[in-house]
Amino acid sequence: MYAMAMHDQQTARRWRMQFSSTAACVSLVRRQTEKTLSEWGYVLDDIDRVVLVSSELATNAVLHGHVPGHLFEVALTSTDHSCLIEVSNASPRTPMALRLTSEEEHGRGLPLVSALAVRVGHHARKPTGKTVWAHILRTSHGPR
Repeated sequence: MYAMAMHDQQTARRWRMQFSSTAACVSLVRRQTEKTLSEWGYVLDDIDRVVLVSSELATNAVLHGHVPGHLFEVALTSTDHSCLIEVSNASPRTPMALRLTSEEEHGRGLPLVSALAVRVGHHARKPTGKTVWAHILRTSHGPR
C-alpha cells in the first residue's frame, strides 16, 4: 500500500463519497471531484487530470468491480503538492492492464491512469474488496 509522507498526512484535506455501481454515477463522480478540487483551490490543469483519473478508476469499479448490493467509494486526499485518488469496491478481483492492439476501443483506462500518475497500485480492503489508487502531483502549488 502507498502512503503519503508523514508531513503531508498532517496537512492533508480529505473528501470521500459512496456511489451506486451504475454507469450514470461515473458522471456524478466527475462532477463531485471537480467541485471539491475547485473548492480546494486547484488550478484547471490539475483538476482535469484528477477528474480524468477518478473517472477512469470509477468506470473500472462499475464495469469490473460491481458486486450486487454494494456501493463503491471514491476518496481524495490533497496536500500542497499532490492528490491521492482512491476508488474502493467490494470485488476482490485484481485490476489488470490488458494487452491491446491499436484497433481496440476499450481497455485503455489503467494505462492512461499510469501515464498521468506518479504511482498507482491497489490493496485489499477489509472486510471485503479492494482499493485501487493513483497518486497525482500538482503542477501548481497553492491552497490545499
